Amino acid sequence: MNADFWAGMATGLALIVAIGSQNAFVLRCGLKREHVLPIVAFCAASDALLIAAGVGGAGALLRGNALLMDLTRYGGALFLGSYGLLAAHRAWAGEQLQIEAKGVGNLAAALAACFAFTFLNPHVYLDTVVLLGSVASQRGEGRWAFGYGAMCASVLWFSALGFGARLLAPWFAKSLAWRLLDSLIALVMLALALSLLLGS
Repeated sequence: MNADFWAGMATGLALIVAIGSQNAFVLRCGLKREHVLPIVAFCAASDALLIAAGVGGAGALLRGNALLMDLTRYGGALFLGSYGLLAAHRAWAGEQLQIEAKGVGNLAAALAACFAFTFLNPHVYLDTVVLLGSVASQRGEGRWAFGYGAMCASVLWFSALGFGARLLAPWFAKSLAWRLLDSLIALVMLALALSLLLGS
């Protein structure tokens, strides 16, 4: 495991660990102990597919085109910096995850809901295909190691969220926990933005 892998994992975690409908749904499945394995597998596989599309597709498009490489570098830095500032704002505001008490229904209904939370959310394409693909393309031969790191981050996060829900739920209910997480995310995102600007 090299620096590209760990950079991919850090970026993946920083993007995926956020208050949102998909995370709330996975956590709810875990709390209710309903369809945890298929839901976790679906979310991780979906992320892996989208990340691979970003790393492969965006990388193929950008490699060899200096202008596009510069545009993605500075555009990526702008996006990462903005994302970091939004995370810092969330940390300041003290938001927290809200979990519905009702169950998630049968497996087909649960997977359909998970599909909607994943693929009907425009941010998932921005985060995985566009952003991760663009950042990975800056790493040349290390782009796939970066992509694998991001995929591993997704597997680790969704597994922890689904299978560790009963242990994590009291923690996620606290505003302070989300403030700490968002503060860490802000630091990671701003550091990545700076690394892009410096061309490292």
